[in-house]
Amino acid sequence: MTGPVARHGYPPPVLTALDDAAVGQWYRAAVDVLSEFRGRLDDLNVFPVPDGDTGTNLLLTAQAAVAELDRQSARTTESAWSILARGAVLGARGNSGTILAQLLRGLADQLAGQPPADGPAFAGALQKAAVTAYTAVADPEEGTFLTVARAGADAAVAAADDGCAELAAVVRAAADGARVALDATTEQLAALRDAGVVDAGGAGLCLVLDALVTTVTGVEPDRPPLARRNHGHRHSGEDLPHQPPAGHGSEVQYLLADTDEDAVARLHQRLAALGDSLVVVGVDTPTGREWNVHVHVADIGAAIEAGIEAGRPYRISVTPLAPVPASAPVQGTRAVVAVVSSDGLAALFTGEGVRVLPCGPGGVTEDDVLGEIVASTAHEVVVLPNDSELMGVASRAAVRARDAGREVGVVPTRSPVQGLAAIAVADPARRFGDDVIAMAEAAAATRWAEVTVAEQEALTTAGRCLPGDALGSAEGDVLIVGSDLVAVACELLDRLLSAGGEMATLVVGERVLGDAACAHLAAAHPTIEVIRYDGGPSGVPLQVGVE
Repeated sequence: MTGPVARHGYPPPVLTALDDAAVGQWYRAAVDVLSEFRGRLDDLNVFPVPDGDTGTNLLLTAQAAVAELDRQSARTTESAWSILARGAVLGARGNSGTILAQLLRGLADQLAGQPPADGPAFAGALQKAAVTAYTAVADPEEGTFLTVARAGADAAVAAADDGCAELAAVVRAAADGARVALDATTEQLAALRDAGVVDAGGAGLCLVLDALVTTVTGVEPDRPPLARRNHGHRHSGEDLPHQPPAGHGSEVQYLLADTDEDAVARLHQRLAALGDSLVVVGVDTPTGREWNVHVHVADIGAAIEAGIEAGRPYRISVTPLAPVPASAPVQGTRAVVAVVSSDGLAALFTGEGVRVLPCGPGGVTEDDVLGEIVASTAHEVVVLPNDSELMGVASRAAVRARDAGREVGVVPTRSPVQGLAAIAVADPARRFGDDVIAMAEAAAATRWAEVTVAEQEALTTAGRCLPGDALGSAEGDVLIVGSDLVAVACELLDRLLSAGGEMATLVVGERVLGDAACAHLAAAHPTIEVIRYDGGPSGVPLQVGVE
């Protein structure tokens, strides 16, 4: 292992406490060692999914932490612990990378803003960080990264309690304890035992702790090399345990902003029901608390939709869990299926090359959506429900289609204007998962609203309405109740655009109202680009999307 000793030609002084400079030095050393051993860690990766990217994800997470430190340290007095933790959480990649970020955030929670950490302080912080890492994982298993982290922390605390309280002794104990636990992981998980390997994430953590030992003591630990116990091939996905069926699972990860603890708790429950390998980690940023969400799911669209309901997901990534051989043939074509509620919308979506499923007075059933997916004859199908009440129907149909061997993504469009925004960015030349992400992001970035007419007396969020009243709604909530359809429409447009926007898309069900809305936009919001589509459903005089 190449470390600071060999690189600089002389040992650094032994540290008695971890100040900001030492913490930064530690993580730079961690980046170096993770870079050196990335390939070997990738090769060890068989759990939870043998996708060969654990080393890469750990390295990218550590690099994100150091990059944030480089950006901020010269212009802030904020603790290096906090800066590194924020960079790691916001830049975390994959299951192991997200847990590593949680561990660093746990350390920051205990040590940021405190005097430089001596042995007992670091040991106590590491133990608490290991506990919080367990809580971040929805269904923790032993024989993994978490087990190794806990063993290292317990060994550090035991050393401090037994009178070996110097920082050097504590970090050596943590690294040694983690190594002992790492060797035991092979027998703790059947997947590791069958492949003859230790846990890849735990091995990466051992390297990070060894980098800390080198930073504190100036002496690089002497360790046996990391290697597969059954030598002979890098795994390609064949004959490995926990190999998912091709096309039946993806790793979905995104950052979540503009949310709160209660919404994140609901998101956690929903994603836990949708998939596994769920890790949710939060961190404070200058603009508020943000979360890194990681999960393995079959329904990509449902996982992204859950994030949209909880807050504002961004930097969304989707990666197939099953490794695809480079020689794999291109399978079939791609189709987009959109549910529509009028002949005009059907013509509009058909003109964009989309298959349409009309939604009549009786609605649309799960079998209807499945039938349209199958009728497309495409292997890859994107479904646009275009109605919040049809999301569940579309998602259940997608699950059945996947069981029949199709790749299906449900983009959570709650309005036709969001569907139009999604197809505007669709690109069949992109990888399917990337295309679904781009379409979901475009839909999520489109604020939607509509003007309707009340059919009965009711109490709305904007007050009581009577039959015949005009209702202005945004994102499903009634904002305006009035007697004049045009006045309500103009006020609704003003409210939507008060939050900003560059383009307004109008789907017009009543021509006179459409004319009035366009005239109002030209007079009151002359810088807004307006796109108008006639042929909207007669029961919805005006639908609006703002981007």
